[in-house]
Amino acid sequence: MIRLLAAAALAVLTPAVATAQIYTWRDSSGNLVMSDRPKTGSVRSYAVVPTNGTIRTTRPVVVSQAVRFADLIDEHAARQSLSPDLVRAVIQAESAFNPRARSVKGAMGLMQLMPETAAEYGVRNAYDPDENIRAGTAYLASLLRRYDDDEALALAAYNAGPMAVEKYGRTVPPYRETRNYVARIRSAAPSTSRSSVGVFKTVELVDGREVVRYSSKRGASAAPLRPAAIQP
Repeated sequence: MIRLLAAAALAVLTPAVATAQIYTWRDSSGNLVMSDRPKTGSVRSYAVVPTNGTIRTTRPVVVSQAVRFADLIDEHAARQSLSPDLVRAVIQAESAFNPRARSVKGAMGLMQLMPETAAEYGVRNAYDPDENIRAGTAYLASLLRRYDDDEALALAAYNAGPMAVEKYGRTVPPYRETRNYVARIRSAAPSTSRSSVGVFKTVELVDGREVVRYSSKRGASAAPLRPAAIQP
């Protein structure tokens, strides 16, 4: 009896690994809203599941983590003319919004940057959300350009590497993990990978120095940019 009571207590105290859902929508002001409960009408849902492949996360994402990085995602997605929904779906699949995530292969942070990718994009700290998302979105945008905006191929290359995509004649490699990865992200972000909204540049004066920000939302002093003017 004592053993049964101890086992029951342990089961209650031990957090269960369960599948969850994150629901997102835009409010009347255009602000991103994330919740663990659905809203009536058109919303996007993101499955939150523990990963058992090359990516290791300590726990499923919580709403506060996703909301915490919403502004960074919007800014860097806008800078690369990417859909913020696509970037969110990639982060969900890569790290479940855990900025300290590290894979057994050495991929780091929110967008699981490999060391060579981090170095290529000048990342000093791959676990810094701003640096990680900046480099991850720039790399994803470069893959979309490489594959003529073919989202499936770009995502496959992000997961398995461009060499794998080239090896199989510029098709999605026949790896179960990669095909599931592409399908999962495209299901979570079914709209176009490229943002259909304008990108605006705002210069703010902070502590006597200019700080440049990019967003899909026009501010009072924001200036529109052409895609060619946006640098990685």
